[in-house]
Amino acid sequence: MEIKDILATGIGAFYLAKEKVEEELEKLVEKGKISREEMKGLLEKARQKGESEEVKTKEEVKKMVKEALDELGVATKEDLEELKKSLKS
Repeated sequence: MEIKDILATGIGAFYLAKEKVEEELEKLVEKGKISREEMKGLLEKARQKGESEEVKTKEEVKKMVKEALDELGVATKEDLEELKKSLKS
């Protein structure tokens, strides 16, 4: 499984979970258990948490890719820039 497939799966799961949470909160509003304002607040908190988790996931993926490239000995952009500088000298 490629990294893009893993990310696509995660994003798909996120949207399914988001829809389910919204549906359940809407049921609570209809039953009078929570107000629409409380529902909006809970959705906002969930959105913020999701964004935070997305940032963490992206950083983890970057770290994993960098480690894999390092293990394979693939030259980085910085390596190439350094080589260019040394060739100009």
